[in-house]
Amino acid sequence: MESYAAGDTQPPLLDETIGANLARTVAAHADREALVEVATGRRWTWAELGRDVDALAVGLARAGIGKGDRVGIWSPNCAEWTLVQYATAAIGAILVNINPAYRTHELAYALNQSGTRLLVSATSFKTSDYRAMVEEVVADTPVQQVVYLGSPEWDDLASATGSSAELVTWTLAPDDPINIQYTSGTTGYPKGATLSHRNILNNGYFTTELIGFTEEDRLCIPVPFYHCFGMVMGNLGCTTHGATMVIPAPGFDPEVTLRTIADERCTAVYGVPTMFIAMQHHPTFAEHDLSSLRTGIMAGSICPVEVMRRCVDDMHMAEVSIAYGMTETSPVSCQTRVDDDLERRTATIGRVHPHVEVKIVDPVSGETVERGEPGEFCTRGYSVMLGYWDDPDKTAEAIDADGWMHTGDLAVMREDGYCNIVGRIKDMVIRGGENIYPREIEEFLYQHPDIEDVQVIGVPDQKYGEELCAWIKMRADAEPLDADAVRAYASGKLAHYKIPRYVLVVEEFPMTVTGKIRKVQMREETAKTLGLA
Repeated sequence: MESYAAGDTQPPLLDETIGANLARTVAAHADREALVEVATGRRWTWAELGRDVDALAVGLARAGIGKGDRVGIWSPNCAEWTLVQYATAAIGAILVNINPAYRTHELAYALNQSGTRLLVSATSFKTSDYRAMVEEVVADTPVQQVVYLGSPEWDDLASATGSSAELVTWTLAPDDPINIQYTSGTTGYPKGATLSHRNILNNGYFTTELIGFTEEDRLCIPVPFYHCFGMVMGNLGCTTHGATMVIPAPGFDPEVTLRTIADERCTAVYGVPTMFIAMQHHPTFAEHDLSSLRTGIMAGSICPVEVMRRCVDDMHMAEVSIAYGMTETSPVSCQTRVDDDLERRTATIGRVHPHVEVKIVDPVSGETVERGEPGEFCTRGYSVMLGYWDDPDKTAEAIDADGWMHTGDLAVMREDGYCNIVGRIKDMVIRGGENIYPREIEEFLYQHPDIEDVQVIGVPDQKYGEELCAWIKMRADAEPLDADAVRAYASGKLAHYKIPRYVLVVEEFPMTVTGKIRKVQMREETAKTLGLA
């Protein structure tokens, strides 16, 4: 049987703009709570949120922003981020998400490459002086106006009176571009994935539809808004169902997230596995009443069995879901279902999403492989991006003539249609002619009682071309392991060529802001530390 699957076609796709969808939700749930910002104690009902989004949309239109103009936002999570997201959509402007971890070089690149006209920016966060960085680069960009959050200029922009419907004379359509998100390329400059109302509105809707969202749900969102996890699966997932968006903090803090879930009686929480590990291992974990939780989504990488078991048993998340995707696909292509067993939630990334097709192909021939065979994960449907902003060549490399997005992920589709990611094509380690998928070894080492987290990479080796190195985070009360101890643990259980030659015990892994492991950086650091040519 071929590795191909097509998703359900019911319920139908939402054929409307983000602004029209928000207006429907505001009308249906006017007096219910829409948005909570824990750090400031501010709260909005749907009627209040609709009013403030409309005011900001009017302000943007009066500032000369129209359909297709790019508006950048550079800020950690806050209520204003959400307001800008919906206000730009309401007038057809294209929101440019700028990673809060960027510095001057990357900021200038994003502003120039996207042609951003107006930039909304935080002034500072932790050690980042955003104002100083903006002022250093803005003169050499197309930006005509910078508005800092909390400034008089922001207050003027956000409190305009009138109706955006009166000001907006252009026509808005579901297939219009509405968002540019820069993918953190491991080589070269980031690429600006360009997404439409249809892309992200529907993906937010179906992702939360599959975890049974209604207007009764309250979602804790500790994942970043600048990424699809926060603004699509989080915000749009809530606004399409009338659920409440709860922002625990500007950046992820495990204790604040736990406290927020308890205090706000959240029914769902999002995170990458490292976030759930941080919450579950926090010294105050047992002090927080998490009994309100029902569900949530874990994405970014496969969930270790023990972490998933604790989500279900200790965090009351009986209906927690695993989701898989990428920015270029809005993002989710596969997801587990609320009634899936523990095995499917920990050994797979779920099955095909509604209104989407997936297939696994031979990376060389392009032919669809048989189920059970590894190959490149490809997906097609409403969720595939419009393209990379102003980069037709890179777009053509990613999306083939038949509309299939080639993800670069190595995957296997099982007989039951559930898929598993076995690595990145570029992460695959070739040791002496043997293809090794680091994920398999990571999953094995997760079972060691003293290991809290582990990442496996390939490093240069003169004899075999590549050798394996395991970066290991120990549990708080455990003695550090060395390479001999890891070898002894794996001996007889893994093929000899899959046993890591090198072991580094570390406190943290280098990560992107979204919690994805930077294996390229790990390889560079390991080669330097161990003196490997």
